[in-house]
Amino acid sequence: MTTKNLIVGIGASAGGLEALEAFFKAMPDNSGISFVVIVHLDPHHASILPELLQRTTNLNVITITDDTKVKPNSVYVIPPNHNISILNGKLQLLNFPEPRTGNLPIDVFFSALAQDQGHNAVAIILSGTGSDGSQGLKEIKAENGLVIAQDELSAKYDGMPRNAIATEMVDFVLSPDKMPEKLIQYSRQNNHSELINVEGETNQLHNTLKQIILLIHRKTGHDFSLYKKNTLFRRIERRMYIHQLNNIDAYLGFLQNNEDEISILFKELLIGVTSFFRDKEAFDLLVSSILPAILEGKPDDYTIRIWVSACSTGEEAYSIAICVKEYLNSINRNLHIQIFATDIDEKAISIARSGLYAENALANVDDTIRDRYFFRENGQYRIIKGIREMLVFATQSLIKDPPFTKLDFISCRNVLIYFSAELQKKIFPIFHYSLNANGILFLGSSETTGQFNEYFEMLDKKWKFYKRKANETPSITKFSLSSTVTVNDRMLNTTPSL
Repeated sequence: MTTKNLIVGIGASAGGLEALEAFFKAMPDNSGISFVVIVHLDPHHASILPELLQRTTNLNVITITDDTKVKPNSVYVIPPNHNISILNGKLQLLNFPEPRTGNLPIDVFFSALAQDQGHNAVAIILSGTGSDGSQGLKEIKAENGLVIAQDELSAKYDGMPRNAIATEMVDFVLSPDKMPEKLIQYSRQNNHSELINVEGETNQLHNTLKQIILLIHRKTGHDFSLYKKNTLFRRIERRMYIHQLNNIDAYLGFLQNNEDEISILFKELLIGVTSFFRDKEAFDLLVSSILPAILEGKPDDYTIRIWVSACSTGEEAYSIAICVKEYLNSINRNLHIQIFATDIDEKAISIARSGLYAENALANVDDTIRDRYFFRENGQYRIIKGIREMLVFATQSLIKDPPFTKLDFISCRNVLIYFSAELQKKIFPIFHYSLNANGILFLGSSETTGQFNEYFEMLDKKWKFYKRKANETPSITKFSLSSTVTVNDRMLNTTPSL
């Protein structure tokens, strides 16, 4: 983990000026931290926000221009009529998208900040209405960054902080004047060398990790022993930063005396980033090439069977369902569709079952698709009943529970990157066994079938679509295959929450 100064994205809207002033009044001018302020501005009027903030701080306050290099102890303020991004530590001006009604500048910047700065990114959500920032902060959290939200009592408008807190990915909930102290503590800890020396792993370190994994298993029933150690250590190290603990044995002791911390660590080990039609080009390919190949020659009474594993809060599962529906409509066919969507996170599955999402979750959804498959409900968007009825959501462990069978398509994206080679050896035989002849496996763009290439034929190198080969399925030892029928029957007889 390299040492770099923190870059803090601060999102605010209505009531945000008071919160920003309180924050910067309390922030020392020599912390080495950089700040990028993203607020909702009237695109037709000049902004005096930089001048107002400069009155409250000795930090250098600058209106962002294209290609602005981010420097320590400086505050960069978004100009009107633009979104902003960041690449290699330089701020980039972006034109507003059309139409502008759904523009979410805080989400846009947080997502870019996460990709550019990784664990050195920080997201702060201050007063404002709506939910801008709640999607982007998930990406910062997934990169081991820090997330802070204003407490609802001190916020003039609590919509944005409340929606951020509801993601359960906020590390600290504070009034603006209390945030700088916590931020500086975190920065000092973050600028130390790595707290866990993975390269020089010792028996003691191995045993401590084993005890942490056992604590999680006892609390949740889930086993992380075959996850990649680097992933485990980085997530643990991040919690050590939060609690200002300098060695992993101290963190183990903290876990042993704090049941809630075990639950938080478990949740953080599951963090991933999902959205509707993530990697849109891949979903375009699904409709144009993959689905036609799957359905070629299938009779009118055929049932399409799909498994979306590690579905999180359901966006990808619904995206696939919509793609199937769109394709069938385009060829004027009305086949039966069964989509099983599973995850080990019960709360995520509950959200997925409801099919209800904040407006910013649909930022990348085409207006035509949104109008056809979603409807407004109390300021949010719900998937229409016809799509929800295609899916059954259930909690299931990809590692230990029986799989679904006789499948045409499996989606398991951006999950295997967290699994060790030993665990992947158990997963790919399951996928091969579960798929019909010529069934399709859809992986994340950074994933491959590895040593199981002889069992899967690559169809698209960039977007990682694979076709099942007719080889005999390699040995499966994790569970009894005889139990799969019972599980599938139970799932099929489960009425989806509508």
